[in-house]
Amino acid sequence: MTSQKWVRLFFATLFLGGGVTLLTSFFVKSSDYLVAIEDGDYLKLLGTLLYFIFLGLIFSLVSQMGFFAYLTVHQFGLGMFRKLWSPVQILIIAFTLFDLSYFRYNRFANEGDAWSSYVVVPIVLLIFGLLVSYVKTKETNRNAFIPALFFMVTVTSIEWVPAIRTNNSDSMMLMLVTLLTCNTYQLLLLHRINKDKKQ
Repeated sequence: MTSQKWVRLFFATLFLGGGVTLLTSFFVKSSDYLVAIEDGDYLKLLGTLLYFIFLGLIFSLVSQMGFFAYLTVHQFGLGMFRKLWSPVQILIIAFTLFDLSYFRYNRFANEGDAWSSYVVVPIVLLIFGLLVSYVKTKETNRNAFIPALFFMVTVTSIEWVPAIRTNNSDSMMLMLVTLLTCNTYQLLLLHRINKDKKQ
């Protein structure tokens, strides 16, 4: 990847993160906007808009750091585990999904909470990851499926940890939607950039 293409990918992902977080905030944090509008405080409204854009830029940076870290880890895994790297990734994916449900339940569940309610997010994350991995495989080759799924499930979960620790549903939703969007964008754009370079 040339420096010019990397800079273009960086800023495109950065602005995408800001836009997605802002758009998501209209649904997740609509009360913040309504209060500012009802009070006629348009300076506060502008501040709220800028806050969510800035928050989205931070989420995007987290996504990009995770993406380039995974590219390094993937090459390291291929060199170290060779053919066993795919089974290792599957085991880590399974542990990640288990961790997102069982350990979150143990740490944050209130008395009377059902464990099943903590399974929803891992299932949604897995389904979304499978869909993105399928698209990646169709556009490249079948060997890309497990690495793509690993990135979308495990790496996204690691990037999402700061929001998980708050156990605030609004913060978790804002960050997860942005991370999934940015991660999907980078994952599906990478082979297109490499294809252009080969051509």
